Amino acid sequence: MREIDLNLVTEGIKNACIKANKILPADLEERIRYCKSCENREIAISVMQSLADNIDAARSEDLPVCQDTGMAVIFAEIGQDVHFVNGNFEDAINEGVRQGYTEGYLRKSIVKDPLRRVNTGDNTPAVIHISIVPGDKAKFTVAPKGFGSENMSKSKMFTPSATREDIIDFVVDVVKVAGSNPCPPMVVGVGIGGDFEKCAMLSKQALCRSISKPNEDEYYAQMERDILERINQLDIGPQGFGGVTTALAAAIEWHPTHIAGLPVAVNIGCHVTRHESFTI
Repeated sequence: MREIDLNLVTEGIKNACIKANKILPADLEERIRYCKSCENREIAISVMQSLADNIDAARSEDLPVCQDTGMAVIFAEIGQDVHFVNGNFEDAINEGVRQGYTEGYLRKSIVKDPLRRVNTGDNTPAVIHISIVPGDKAKFTVAPKGFGSENMSKSKMFTPSATREDIIDFVVDVVKVAGSNPCPPMVVGVGIGGDFEKCAMLSKQALCRSISKPNEDEYYAQMERDILERINQLDIGPQGFGGVTTALAAAIEWHPTHIAGLPVAVNIGCHVTRHESFTI
């Protein structure tokens, strides 16, 4: 059994909250810069250049890449041979979020009650997903989620008679209805299978996968390519002004499901789909 001091967790979460909000994953930044050359309309080229300039400015000025620094979503993969000491696990994570959003001067957007709408003042509590895995390490992925894109997400309980094409049509329609609201070009996460809540979590996990890595199953990798091609035919384009880059990537995660069901969820990420991981 390996002991891990929860102070290390707090420090790691704090740093990851700050870094994720200021520096995009390298492959996402590279895709944004590359997609500028894919456009043939002046306004689309100009918008893509502005997005690249914004990334540069955030890095050089040490500022968030977007004013909506999101709700802190944490995926924690905990080795079964780990024992945490010196505190409470979830408290340690929330303390890291509190410190990160305070010390990093990140916008605090969380309200304590969804109906009475009083701000907590420190962007806590985080949404925490915990899974137990083999080993004696703990991996954390911090994924700040802005709600311009989050609000455009949808789920649907298909019946097993639904086809691959039915699912692709649903994903494309979600993006079409979203239009410019998620600040395209977007990253589209798709969860297939499980049950009502599992498919939604899968769709968010899909947004945390490197966009340069297709699904390991070629069947789903091809489906990702087909979805991306269909989405980029919508002519929504960068920031909704039209163009060939409505989405930067589409990612699918799947899970076994019940014989009577076929749940599907679409979680949309904006062009600053952020995530930062660390391992203790």
